Amino acid sequence: MKASKSFQWSDHKLAKTLMACFVSLTPPAASLADEHLLDTLQVHGFLSQALIVTDENNFFGPSSQNAGSAEFTELGVNASLRPHQNVLVAAQLLSRRAGGDTSDARPTLDYGVIDYQMISNQARTLGLQAGRFKNPFGLYNQTRDVAFTRPSILLPQSIYFDRTRALGLAADGVNVYLEERLPSGTLRVVSGVGQPQTGSLLAKQLFGDTDAHVSSSSLSAISQILYEDQNGKFLAALSAANVKLDADLAGNAADFSFQPWIASLQYNEELWSLTAEFALRKQSLEGDNLPRDLDITGHSWYVQYQRRLTPSWSWLVRYDSLVNNIDDRSGRKYEQSGFGPAHSQFADDVTFGLQWTPNARWMLAGEYHHVNGTGWLPSQDNPDASTTRQHWNMLLFQLSLRF
Repeated sequence: MKASKSFQWSDHKLAKTLMACFVSLTPPAASLADEHLLDTLQVHGFLSQALIVTDENNFFGPSSQNAGSAEFTELGVNASLRPHQNVLVAAQLLSRRAGGDTSDARPTLDYGVIDYQMISNQARTLGLQAGRFKNPFGLYNQTRDVAFTRPSILLPQSIYFDRTRALGLAADGVNVYLEERLPSGTLRVVSGVGQPQTGSLLAKQLFGDTDAHVSSSSLSAISQILYEDQNGKFLAALSAANVKLDADLAGNAADFSFQPWIASLQYNEELWSLTAEFALRKQSLEGDNLPRDLDITGHSWYVQYQRRLTPSWSWLVRYDSLVNNIDDRSGRKYEQSGFGPAHSQFADDVTFGLQWTPNARWMLAGEYHHVNGTGWLPSQDNPDASTTRQHWNMLLFQLSLRF
């Protein structure tokens, strides 16, 4: 997480006034050091508001009713400070509403780390982050909250689930990163351990059971190795995690394990980019007297083509596929067991998107989704899965600002 240079606190008139007052009240010996410290302070933020319209099912609010749902809002403020040339302190507060109650938009700590670089030279960088760090998961997870860093309004839901977003987003612990600058390109390795974020709705999303509770237990681990050639044209990454949670289902204790692997590839030319990611996800649930067993392996993949028409206009097309259980691709066994409709176990999504960025601060985006299946449909917006429809369409419009 590198702080943006788009907004320098020391360049802001109000900040200069406050700093001048502060310096005038401090002893002369400390004033130069304090002024230098404030010169490293950077603050920026973003705001996004979306309108979502669906013909069937609901996504992020009552999107299938009346004029759609405006219950997808993202507001973040980010700050970083460098107290020493090898130490960076950075944090971000995020207020995010994606359907649900207005109280869901309470500001939370999105990330907050102390970043210490033991080695930093032309050949390599070796550092450590402690605190709440964004999980190095796939190509987009670490920057997924900022609309300007996403290729579309919604990331491919088969891999970057919004319905279980808290679990994959961040962890409280430490990670170590190494960047080796090779003659042919750059190799980055990140590995961390920490407590995953759970969120109040995670049990419902994972198990489809309202009488369930999830809390993090033992430390979980995540790692990523990424290579990018020196021209930035080719990028390849492999991400893996081992997440363990404590769960309570209908009063019965259970151990939940989630082990995803993601392979990522991207090729970039001046006017277009081609991106593909494939994931294998193993889930297991162990315990006595559980209302259901869970020992499945699912897979996900997508292929995405982006085209830059002008410096301010771009479009994309994407095919995104999700299967919850490779031994029950159609979901028929799931339905026959009485757990829910078969179409809740898969989703195939064809997406067309368009973005207009007239300047560095504003962006207007729109996209259309044609979906077969409800495998990534949020259950909080659709509490009765039996009433959902297998085939549905979705339109999204989003206005974004950053400063």
